[in-house]
Amino acid sequence: MAKMHTRRKGISGPTKPLRTEEPAWSTMSGDEITNVVIELRKQGMSTSKIGMVLRDKYGVPDVKLATGKKITQILKDDGEDFAVPEDLYNLIVKAIGLRKHMNYHTNDVHNKRSLQNVESKIRRLVKYYHSTKVLPADWRYKPETAEMLITR
Repeated sequence: MAKMHTRRKGISGPTKPLRTEEPAWSTMSGDEITNVVIELRKQGMSTSKIGMVLRDKYGVPDVKLATGKKITQILKDDGEDFAVPEDLYNLIVKAIGLRKHMNYHTNDVHNKRSLQNVESKIRRLVKYYHSTKVLPADWRYKPETAEMLITR
């Protein structure tokens, strides 16, 4: 499939094997995984970093197969509150950094185009999250107030 903002085709990546139950070689139980997820979040890790640590350090192939819940659902059940989803949060942080760069380097046309592409992705993602009711219908992305949106 083609990339979103380039004329190139993307590289294909590996897909996870289709599994319905946890593999036999996985040693951690669902409760242990839940406790580790909560502890890693207390250390300040994002959900994607938690997943990588569980995969690399603890040998957990799939949190959802082991616990029946995704990492974000485990954290929500523990009382964690997410203002915006993580992928949208990361795009907003990137847009803020590009805007700060553009304030000092006004003639940087390549980064200006990059900022347009990132904000286009943000608008597209917000539209999707409105339709799936993850974000409220009155939630809007404004570049001027973007830094206030991501403060926790």
